[in-house]
Amino acid sequence: MHETGLSQAIVDAAVRRAAGRRVTGLRVRIGGHPVDPDVVTQGIQLAAAGTVAADTAVDLVLEPMTVACHECGRSGPVDDHLAMVACPRCAGVDIAVTGSDDVVLESITVENIEVGAL
Repeated sequence: MHETGLSQAIVDAAVRRAAGRRVTGLRVRIGGHPVDPDVVTQGIQLAAAGTVAADTAVDLVLEPMTVACHECGRSGPVDDHLAMVACPRCAGVDIAVTGSDDVVLESITVENIEVGAL
């Protein structure tokens, strides 16, 4: 499953960046192919169990690719995998798909450690 590997990689990156501090929030930008945000969020929470990122809040920003049909002129976001093969309106295959398929861990929020508490 694509979302499982993606979720694990996000948690691994966050844990490395946290350097032992507790992670309380993640903001992740996902471009490209359609993903189910609930599945990704649940995957991150499962991958984070038992780590410094356990129970972290997840903020997903989804940026779907765009498909433009050269036959009928339709242009719009890719909302399913079939739209990357044929136009959802006219079923034409002379289409252009644009956008980024990057996954970016934009920010992590970690707990502050008070110096006086050490």
